[in-house]
Amino acid sequence: MVTPRRNHFLCTYPIICKNKNKYLNNIHYLRGRKSFCRQKGGNRHKMRYRYDDIDINIEVAGEGAPVLLLHGWGCSNEIFKHLQAVLATQYRVYNFDFPGFGASQEPQTVWGTEEYTRMVEQFVKDNDLQSPALVGHSFGGRISIIYASRNRVSRVVLVDAAGIKPKRPLKYYYKVYTFKALKWLCYTFLPKKTADAVIEKRRKGAGSADYNNASPKMRAILSKVVNEDLTHLLPKIAAPTLLFWGNMDTATPLSDAKTMEKQIPDAGLVIAHGTGHFSFLENQGLFTQVMKSFFKIA
Repeated sequence: MVTPRRNHFLCTYPIICKNKNKYLNNIHYLRGRKSFCRQKGGNRHKMRYRYDDIDINIEVAGEGAPVLLLHGWGCSNEIFKHLQAVLATQYRVYNFDFPGFGASQEPQTVWGTEEYTRMVEQFVKDNDLQSPALVGHSFGGRISIIYASRNRVSRVVLVDAAGIKPKRPLKYYYKVYTFKALKWLCYTFLPKKTADAVIEKRRKGAGSADYNNASPKMRAILSKVVNEDLTHLLPKIAAPTLLFWGNMDTATPLSDAKTMEKQIPDAGLVIAHGTGHFSFLENQGLFTQVMKSFFKIA
């Protein structure tokens, strides 16, 4: 079941099975003040946005009020393709590949969530977008929280979003500080090549999949952003906010959603039972109906 609470924009929906969807095939490229592209026809566009000396890939679709789709860590804009098609029937959708993911280049320095948010803010300014709506999953939720706390937005959707500092067991801190000690000992007493091999082997055995699959720079970025606590920004979000969560999410547990619901003035929570951290994909039918209601799509 869906369990919406304390909101005026949601209804109760039955569980709906995931459907297969066909996407638009025609693509053309737009040119903006900080973009470069070539026209190819159709009503989907691939925009290459230039920011901080890196190229950022953004897919654009539809016409109407702007909506920004902000994916999670380790993903790309492909993960939002179904939602993009749904929203593009009535909105102008900007589906980002964040720097370091998908077809976008890595940042030249170690960014934090603040730097990713500033990039989005500059994109909105350069393209003269007025009060965009935000949809953020996981890491994209972090950026949505910061952006919405200090900019005018029409509405916000946080899907299994990060932003609440996790409560770690003692075992976690033991593992972290043991690794730091091992790293110090290796680089102090071993040749660099040998130390690199030892540390890399330990990382592969103990690190998360996100960490192990990342490049050295993206590992540094992940280490920088993963423990940021954005709780203090939640009361500053003035726009209507939809929280869509899987009750079996272990990466960003349901307790995070309930904290956000309490802290954000105009927030409502929909729980997709039996789903985890990718609740919007695991129950795509339910997510689509909730989004259509929230965005007032017939």
